[in-house]
Amino acid sequence: MTKVIITGAKGRMGKMLIACTAKIPELQVAAEIDAGDDLRSVIGQGDVVIDFSFHAASAEFASICAEHKKAIVIGTTGHSGADKAKIVSLKSQIPIVLATNFSTGVNTLFWLTRKAAEILGPDFDLEVVEMHHRLKKDAPSGTATTLAEILADVRKQQLSEVIRHGREGIVGERTATEIGMHSLRGGDVVGDHTVIFAANGERVELTHKASTRETFANGALRAAQWVVKQKPGLYDMQDVLGLK
Repeated sequence: MTKVIITGAKGRMGKMLIACTAKIPELQVAAEIDAGDDLRSVIGQGDVVIDFSFHAASAEFASICAEHKKAIVIGTTGHSGADKAKIVSLKSQIPIVLATNFSTGVNTLFWLTRKAAEILGPDFDLEVVEMHHRLKKDAPSGTATTLAEILADVRKQQLSEVIRHGREGIVGERTATEIGMHSLRGGDVVGDHTVIFAANGERVELTHKASTRETFANGALRAAQWVVKQKPGLYDMQDVLGLK
């Protein structure tokens, strides 16, 4: 039996995690915390913390887990560079799964995006389009950023130097090196992501559309069961699924 502590328990993902845990006999929710609650007061009750709270809180939660030698699964996105660096610095102390998306389908999209970029080569223009519900606070989504990072990595580019967030006005012709990023917001869209490879005469599009948060919750719970058996280190969902 793996006992999980869920942060952000009153949020959309927190509620879904609690509901999905109830369907898995090997898992038990040991504690639920939300804004204003103290993780230290319950950390001893669980084996692993699952964090879908707020980007500014993740580093502190990871530090508390390190103090108590507890594994952590982090699905929160939008971390600052400093906060992400703090989380990564704890990898020698505890096992950490840090992923922008826990869907099996999206992680397949990550794999396919890398393969397509390698096969199609530099003659294709690269664009990433994502859409989420109107309440999402960060943009672009963590998943879209990961997709752009994969594209930049294949082309041996620094993403910060080639990313192009939207276009407006007389911006000139598109350069061959830029990676376009476009964020749409509206309604109750759970998460749509498309990677476009466009060349003269043909276009390849890879798309994933999520219709329920249950797919993310089940993936995070799968990661929680996996990470408690691992040595200290920094992992992602590709590790959990054995795609590396």
